[in-house]
Amino acid sequence: MISLLYSPLLILALLLYALGMLMGFGEIYRASKTTSRLENWLITGGFILHLLAFVLRFRESQALPVTNLHESLSCFALFLAGAYIWISRTARVSILGAFINPLTTVVMLWAVLITQPVSPHPPVLKSFWLPVHVIFSFAGNAMLAMTCGLGIMYLIQEHLIKTKRISRLFKRLPSLNKLDQLSYSCLSIGFPLLTLGIITGSIWASLAWGSYWSWDPKETWSLITWFLYAALLHGRINSAWRGKKAAILSIIGFGAIMFTFLGVNLLLSGLHAYAVR
Repeated sequence: MISLLYSPLLILALLLYALGMLMGFGEIYRASKTTSRLENWLITGGFILHLLAFVLRFRESQALPVTNLHESLSCFALFLAGAYIWISRTARVSILGAFINPLTTVVMLWAVLITQPVSPHPPVLKSFWLPVHVIFSFAGNAMLAMTCGLGIMYLIQEHLIKTKRISRLFKRLPSLNKLDQLSYSCLSIGFPLLTLGIITGSIWASLAWGSYWSWDPKETWSLITWFLYAALLHGRINSAWRGKKAAILSIIGFGAIMFTFLGVNLLLSGLHAYAVR
């Protein structure tokens, strides 16, 4: 019964995410409270259905469902949707959806296209540290995805100001100062979560493989990503890195996250090879 409900719930969640994304695009051309509310309802509805599918998968597999590429993509999309809902409601930047929800929809679509049945887990994945490491890592990645979206918005708005193009998009985008401050807030939350994800992953690696650090490609790229964001946060606190420089580094940092998450798994071999099953 659980397996019968899982795929339909994922597909319905994907449809709601896609409709929410389209509403976000529409809001660029014709913003209204109705459009904004409908967009948030669609994404929230998709998130609830997605969360229900996630729980059903958890009950069926008796473990956090993040043990293959399909489950990892689905989990990442779930955290992206959750982070967007939180930020859009607390910061009231409704147009952020036009820059975040496409990523959520694409990741979810990929997950749906490669849906796999539950399979027995390798012994290394039967650990208390799996959910701890995954929750910190995906939560951090989702918050840092927000900084990427806000960085793109900042660069677009700055370009529109410099070229004096008073377009619809210029009127919809928040001020440069608000975008910069919100990006810093997301970085301040996302970086500690990313750090905890790496620390808990190291503890898990010690228990599973006998070493805290093996310079596995995934571990190496995680460290590279951490240094990028550490430099960005340090620069913002101590060197007054603001505006365009911070926006560009936020986008580069998220590129490193995506390569660590997907590129390493798909292109390089290592101890985390189970993630592309």
